[in-house]
Amino acid sequence: MTTEFHRIRRLPPYVFEEVNRIKAKLRAEGTDIIDFGMGNPDMPTPKHIVDKLVETARDPKAGRYSASKGIIGLRRAMAGYYDRRFGVKLNPDTEVIATLGSKEGFANLAQALTAPGDVIICPNPAYPIHAFGFIMAGGVIRHVPALSPEEYLAGVSRAMKHSVPPPNILILSYPSNPTAQWVDLEFYKDAVALAKKHDLLVISDIAYGEIYFDNNPPPSILQVEGAKDIAVEVNSLSKTYAMAGWRVGMVVGNARICAALARVKSYLDYGAFLPIQVAAAAALNGPQDCVDEIRAIYKGRRDTLVDSMKRAGWDIPAPPASMFAWAKLPEQYKDAGSMLFSRLLVEEAGVAVAPGTGFGEYGEGYVRIGLVENEHRIRQAARNVKKFLADSEKILAKAHNTMAGQ
Repeated sequence: MTTEFHRIRRLPPYVFEEVNRIKAKLRAEGTDIIDFGMGNPDMPTPKHIVDKLVETARDPKAGRYSASKGIIGLRRAMAGYYDRRFGVKLNPDTEVIATLGSKEGFANLAQALTAPGDVIICPNPAYPIHAFGFIMAGGVIRHVPALSPEEYLAGVSRAMKHSVPPPNILILSYPSNPTAQWVDLEFYKDAVALAKKHDLLVISDIAYGEIYFDNNPPPSILQVEGAKDIAVEVNSLSKTYAMAGWRVGMVVGNARICAALARVKSYLDYGAFLPIQVAAAAALNGPQDCVDEIRAIYKGRRDTLVDSMKRAGWDIPAPPASMFAWAKLPEQYKDAGSMLFSRLLVEEAGVAVAPGTGFGEYGEGYVRIGLVENEHRIRQAARNVKKFLADSEKILAKAHNTMAGQ
């Protein structure tokens, strides 16, 4: 009998696990770790949202089953958000599905849309669920390099010529996790035209659409005329309202795709806890100054990170959007690779980052840095990094001797 099940065999070892294991060991020994590794918002959920949750939870009926596609009040609030923010009209009955976070929505979209052997065009580097949601559903991933949006679209055209069978789904993700790239509406117009030319469905992940800094607000693919013919968008309240643990997301757009997702979800869940859905509707319908405040916090952290790390000797490009910075390895460690660099950084400097190779082969040579520590901690991390860079020859020699002796 085989020791692993079929779908588990298709999943590689979790790349971040080695760094996580080291973090846990060091913390158990009393080491202070400045952790930029996980995109986990550290600020509190705004009070009016929490108050609505508490108020609704006191209703004796609140603990009953909900609806797998989300209560109508929440779906109307999601449609209202798209109307205000993007000028996009959505039918809350047929074009909006509330999900248990964007990750669940993406994974169940893959289940709903994928037949065994279907080919999916996926950016690389990318957030892991973009590829592995489809792999678990039986799909085949055609990775396309995506270190710039232009490179990605050019690669999509090449992939269409050289893939057998031809791909049937195109994945987009801007602002990007992990690369923090931002695109304008012209990019989406080109993407929609390309998808229609090649008979592709499009799934666009815009979970970081409200975390932007120096550019105009990121657009939605659904603003493009005719996009709803072929596309859905995956969105989330997690970062916008500091509600990551609440697990509230949405899939909106093409009615046929939404119906397929709704049918799959009807077999799998009864929706989120009702008070969470009511509070999520209050977040979308209520005052939005809290979103501006959260965005300002991330911008302050971004500026502090870029400035303090530059003075420490590590040039990190200022991300235009998202809650991440995407940085090349420092010159002293460029030959070490992102996995070894991340391990040494946490062991020697007490600073944790996510190795770029965890987001795909084209992420090698980079690390992702989450803006999830306050400015004082970021400056402390920069001081640690400065010493880490100054001691690079000694640290690398020690690491190579250790590996040689194993």
